[in-house]
Amino acid sequence: MLDFVLELKPIYQVIIATLFTWGMTALGAALVFTTKTFNQKYLDAMLGFAGGVMIAASFWSLLSPALEMAEGGRIPSWAQVAVGFLMGGAFLFAVDKLLPHLHPNAPMNSAEGIRPKERKRSTLLVLAITLHNIPEGLAIGVSFGAFAIGSPSASLAGALALAIGIGIQNIPEGAAVSMPLLRDGYSRKKSFIFGQFSGMVEPISAIIGFLAVAFIEPLLPFALAFAAGAMIFVVAEEVIPSSQEEGNKDLAVMSLMVGFTIMMILDVALG
Repeated sequence: MLDFVLELKPIYQVIIATLFTWGMTALGAALVFTTKTFNQKYLDAMLGFAGGVMIAASFWSLLSPALEMAEGGRIPSWAQVAVGFLMGGAFLFAVDKLLPHLHPNAPMNSAEGIRPKERKRSTLLVLAITLHNIPEGLAIGVSFGAFAIGSPSASLAGALALAIGIGIQNIPEGAAVSMPLLRDGYSRKKSFIFGQFSGMVEPISAIIGFLAVAFIEPLLPFALAFAAGAMIFVVAEEVIPSSQEEGNKDLAVMSLMVGFTIMMILDVALG
């Protein structure tokens, strides 16, 4: 199976990689079929783990390669990467203010975005995790795009490691939607459907990121830094606070450390 994937054109590799990450979101959402009670500590630990994976991926898979790729240009490498990183965060900040969404574990009166109270809780939770998946999809797309154009700082193994890491942390993100919905009285089937639906945006945003760098090669360092900035914004603004709202701070922090370590090992060992 791996040999088959390696022989495919890069655009098809991107599609398969993000279908994998979407499938992992569905796997996390399917946890509603295995438990009858809602375990808040379990969810908080998974969210902390997801945050650790995203932080590690932001540096090892995105910022570090971006700095290497930007060296030797007219503009200092740190300047290109800094601008891309901050613009990625600014982009997600704008989306966060506009898109109606509700953080996991939060009450309805804390929903954010434009007129969120007009929407159902299930829709707001799906949109919150969809917000996570936009930068994750972009990150996968630009990583495969860097490999496709032959960047010396990029490798197929590194892109695959990023996809694997994001896929692993998508398990808790799927559960972060489906489990609260099950607690709120939704059926297991509906909770699962809503939970896995949040992963749909990853293939779309990945293809956008891939096409952007494949056709406009000078954008690559900026695009990698942009994806990193967007991911860090999501971690700081939503993932970490959501993992600690119910008082499980120590558990969430240690889970974040484990997630960071696993993603670092994946990227260094495979990339």
